[in-house]
Amino acid sequence: MSTQTQTQTQAPPHVHQEPMSMREVLKITTMRRLWYAQVVSNFGDFLALFAVISVLTFNLHATAQQVTGVQIAYQLPIALLGIVAGVFVDRWSLKGTLIASDLSRAVLCLLLIWAGATMQFYLILAAISIVSSFFNPAQGVTLRSAVPMHGLRSANALMQQVMFVMRIVGPAAAGVLVTALGAKACYIVDAISFVASASFIASITITRPPVAAEHQTTKTGVARVLHDMQQGIQFILHHAALLFVILALASGMFVLGCFGPLIAVYVRDVLHATTPRSFGAASASIGAGILLGMNLLNTFGKKMKNTVLVYAGLSGIAIGLVILAGIPYLATCILGNLVIGLSVAGIIIPAQTMIQQETPHHLMGRVGSTLMSMIFTAQILGLILSGVLAQHTGTRQVFTLCAVLLLILMAVGKLFMEPKTPATA
Repeated sequence: MSTQTQTQTQAPPHVHQEPMSMREVLKITTMRRLWYAQVVSNFGDFLALFAVISVLTFNLHATAQQVTGVQIAYQLPIALLGIVAGVFVDRWSLKGTLIASDLSRAVLCLLLIWAGATMQFYLILAAISIVSSFFNPAQGVTLRSAVPMHGLRSANALMQQVMFVMRIVGPAAAGVLVTALGAKACYIVDAISFVASASFIASITITRPPVAAEHQTTKTGVARVLHDMQQGIQFILHHAALLFVILALASGMFVLGCFGPLIAVYVRDVLHATTPRSFGAASASIGAGILLGMNLLNTFGKKMKNTVLVYAGLSGIAIGLVILAGIPYLATCILGNLVIGLSVAGIIIPAQTMIQQETPHHLMGRVGSTLMSMIFTAQILGLILSGVLAQHTGTRQVFTLCAVLLLILMAVGKLFMEPKTPATA
């Protein structure tokens, strides 16, 4: 880490500093190489995932439930192991954890070459997800260590932009590569992307403050793991504002989980569209909204409080859902999806930034992994419940129900989860 960065990070908390731009954040060597690693590994991930879905759909003639199972197999281990993984991330070497995770995932991706049955694909993807449950919180701790507090919002926006850009670019590129070279080539490219990511991480120095004596424990084995888990969970439960933004982010991901499977049904059954072009436009408007929202947030929302932005994001998602439920036209569908995308950006970046700013260094792994666990659990629940609810009530009713749940969460957050202003003498 450069001397300039160390000075910024150690600045007294009461000194106001102008928020850093994305360009300024990328001048930090550690951040820039973490971002490069994120770009290459995310591209490889979407490439391999698209190839697996293509093989299951067109070669193995999998059912819709089996194809959906790919996403569940990829997300479920992180949802289940997230809290436990953070305990080890807080104790292990960050650099070693990141490099070992990347290289392990490279080997697992190569195993996809010999997979020929649905269950084999599930098991390999689940194994990749298990390794990712250690990588993701370690990356979050590294980001917090490398970037000054007043640059965290821009840093989070940069990392999230990579993921959503790849969601748009990845399938198109994967379609070309699968057609031209075959699925196995995509698996090899994914493995190479993880090796490249490990190389970027190997080239940086990662440090974090030592754990103070009062935060250390003499317990060992399972007792120590349980003690560390309890520490992380208690910190979240006793930090009202932090608990609210975590629940808000999980709720937003739940809505997106419901949204993904249902938007195609909504376009077909409610809008009575007969061409895939309408579905493509509706889906693309969500991703476009998220990307636009992240850039607008970084440009115009620098001085707004994180909690205010989260409330605005929850309100915007609810408004977008109401538009979809109440005005069933293609133009309003695209508008509603755009509003939802903009609003999701208003939750993701401020929530992540606030978690990084409020969480002590020695708890970052546990809190970050708990957040990932809740996000993936919410996405899986949304994925599973959306079909069941829509079958019994209809897609418009599901959207209305999600909007009501978001409004209830806002009311609960306002009443019970906002930090109380201390009385002055």
